[in-house]
Amino acid sequence: MAQHSPAPPRLCPDCNGFPVVAIDTGTLLDNGTRAILLVACHLCRGTGSNRTATPAPVVQREHA
Repeated sequence: MAQHSPAPPRLCPDCNGFPVVAIDTGTLLDNGTRAILLVACHLCRGTGSNRTATPAPVVQREHA
């Protein structure tokens, strides 16, 4: 009997599945921790996956 394999995940081509990165600014805060910036991927908006097809917009028209 054949085994079904799951579909491969659809990773974002820009971030390759690593959607958010932390960038150290080098600045020390008053409590001794470092200030960091969290930057999300602009293509997938931080989800890590990208759908291959976008749904078509729905257009409603009146029939005369």
